[in-house]
Amino acid sequence: MIAGVIGLVLRAVVVLAGAAILTFALLWHAPGDPAQAIAMARFDALLTKDVIDQVREEVGLNASFWTAFLDWVGPLLVLDFGNSAVTGRPVWPDLWAAITYTFPLALAGLAIGLAISLPLAILAAKRPGGLLDRCAVAIASLGAAIPAYWLGLLLILLFAVQLGWLPAMGARTTAHAVLPALTLGLGVAASLTRIIRSGILEARGKPFLPAIKRRGVSPKSIGRDHVAPHAAIPVITVFGLELAFLLEGAVMVEVIFARPGLGTFLLTAIEARDFPHVQAVVVLTALLFVTVNLIIDVLYRVIDPRIGGHHA
Repeated sequence: MIAGVIGLVLRAVVVLAGAAILTFALLWHAPGDPAQAIAMARFDALLTKDVIDQVREEVGLNASFWTAFLDWVGPLLVLDFGNSAVTGRPVWPDLWAAITYTFPLALAGLAIGLAISLPLAILAAKRPGGLLDRCAVAIASLGAAIPAYWLGLLLILLFAVQLGWLPAMGARTTAHAVLPALTLGLGVAASLTRIIRSGILEARGKPFLPAIKRRGVSPKSIGRDHVAPHAAIPVITVFGLELAFLLEGAVMVEVIFARPGLGTFLLTAIEARDFPHVQAVVVLTALLFVTVNLIIDVLYRVIDPRIGGHHA
């Protein structure tokens, strides 16, 4: 068990190192002159060649690729993202301010998704093929097919434009978070409903369950001790991936609803070619994905140690 976890941690470190190198390489070799873009974002005026050359020297664009990468990745090991190439301020305070908007929104979307999917999947799995089951599968399939940006626009048209119940743009009050969180939550509910339902039905079809029933074990104990652990494995997988993808979805939803957060933070940084800001968001996202997958793999071993060798 311990050796398996150590192997997973080492694999996570390799993935993070690869993500860091790839991120830096893509930004380094992006088309256009980053020094000119940074200078324009700083001074917002007609620029001379001397000013552009000064900016290039100041932000280290004259150095070789590997020299610049090592200068960047060294502080990154202690989560020091350096200073903004545009404003000169440390990246962390601005990044943290964006996180305080995005993470609560993502968690609210996850809570809505669970509140909808869990009871719906359990009710649907009670009578496979019944009316409720068919309706649940149809609704979940429809929800999974609708992109988040399209669903967000539909909710704006209905609840903000037509009914006038909720605000569509900004983040001043709790009401401003309802439509973005609902947009994320409905997408999560669509995926989780199908997976939870399928997991329950598959677990109920295990060949050893009839023998356990003949021993006189109560249905409640069978569900708790046998069905739930087997159904939990695919559910944990999708739940973990949804948790990681919610960050990406929240970035898109923030742009649609004109909310501050990582979405606005990232778009502004890309337009200004502010490398430290862009790299901070990408590395943070990669760290989240790797951490979630690591937790999932460890949970696999806790729930069913027999599959440890398969995932190691």
